[in-house]
Amino acid sequence: MKIRAPKQIIESILINLQPFLEKKDASQITSHVFFRTENEKCIIKATDSEIGLRITTEQIQIDHEGSFTANGKKLLDIVRILRDDEITLELLDMTLLIKQKHSKFKLPTFDSSAFPLFPEKADKPQISLDSHSLIHNLKKISPAIDTNNPKFELNGALINIKTDETDLVGTDTKRLAIATILGSSSEELSIIVPKKAILEIQKLFLDKITITYDETNLIITNDTYSFYTRLINGKFPDYERIIPRNIKHSINLPKKEMISAIKMITTISQEIKMTLLEEKILFHSLTADNIEAKTELDIVTGMNEKFEFGYNSKHLLDFLSQIDGNSFELAINEPNLPFVVKNDNFVTIIMPIIN
Repeated sequence: MKIRAPKQIIESILINLQPFLEKKDASQITSHVFFRTENEKCIIKATDSEIGLRITTEQIQIDHEGSFTANGKKLLDIVRILRDDEITLELLDMTLLIKQKHSKFKLPTFDSSAFPLFPEKADKPQISLDSHSLIHNLKKISPAIDTNNPKFELNGALINIKTDETDLVGTDTKRLAIATILGSSSEELSIIVPKKAILEIQKLFLDKITITYDETNLIITNDTYSFYTRLINGKFPDYERIIPRNIKHSINLPKKEMISAIKMITTISQEIKMTLLEEKILFHSLTADNIEAKTELDIVTGMNEKFEFGYNSKHLLDFLSQIDGNSFELAINEPNLPFVVKNDNFVTIIMPIIN
C-alpha cells in the first residue's frame, strides 16, 4: 500500500484520532491507527474498544491499494516534525515507511486484519433528535457529569427520550444538571453515554448527523465521521424525584454581575456564603484561615428576611457559563436544602454547603 497527502491533512486526521487510542499498552493493536483504501477513498480508524472513530476522506492520493496499521502516537510525532509538504506512507514487508524528500522513518506494523471491527449502523433503530439541539444541550450538562465514580452509571450522561420531550441528565452527586429538548418521539428510550464519549461528540459533530443504537453501542455518523461508544450498563438515579416540587422564593438575577461577584470571591475561596437581603446580595468567602473576601450587589430580591446559604462556586459558575440569556432564576426553600438555578430549558439543582 502506498498513499500521499499534504502534511496538514495527515496531521489533522491523526490529531482527531488520538483520544481513541489505547495509551497504556503499546503492544496492543488498539494503540495503532488503521489505514485502508476503498473505492478511491481512504478510511482511517482508531479505537480503544470502548469508543472508536472512523474517518473517510478523498483528500489522500492513493498510489497502491491496501491496508496497514501503525502506532498512532508515534506516527503523529513523526508527522509533526516534518515540513509543510507532501508526505508519503508506504507499507513494505510489514514495515511502514514515512517519507518526505530526504527524510525517512520506519515504524513496525501489526496484521491489519486483526484490527477490531466497528459496529455498523445498518438495521439498527434510529434516534430522531435534532443534532444541533442534542450537541448544544450535551455541552450544557457536561460539567456536572462525574468521573471515576464507583457507581459506573454516574460516569455518563442519561439520554431519556420520552413521548413529548427528551431529558439530558448529568450528576456528580453534589449537583444535578438537566437540559430538556422538546419534541415528540414514537417510542421511549433511556441510555447512558460515557462522559469521555460526550466530550468527543461535542468536538466532532456540528451539523447533520445520524444516530443509531443497540443494547451495547451508540453510533453517530455524518459524511466524514463514524463514531461509536459502548453504552454504560446500569440504572441511572431517579432524577425527577430530586427536583423540588414546591418553591418558597424565586428571584431573577443578572448573569454578568453574578459571575463578576462570584469570581471576585474565588480569588480567596471556592466555597462561598451568599446572603440575600431585601435590596442587596452579600458574598463572603468560606475559609478557616484569617483570610477573607467580601463583595455585594445592589439587587432588589424581594426577600422579607435574611436568607443565608453556602455553595461551591464552581457548580454555579459552570451553570452560568452554559446559559444563553442575560439572566437566570434562583429558586430556594431552606438554607440546608438543595437550591435550583434555571434558564429556559436548562436546570441545575445544587447541594448547599452545610456548616
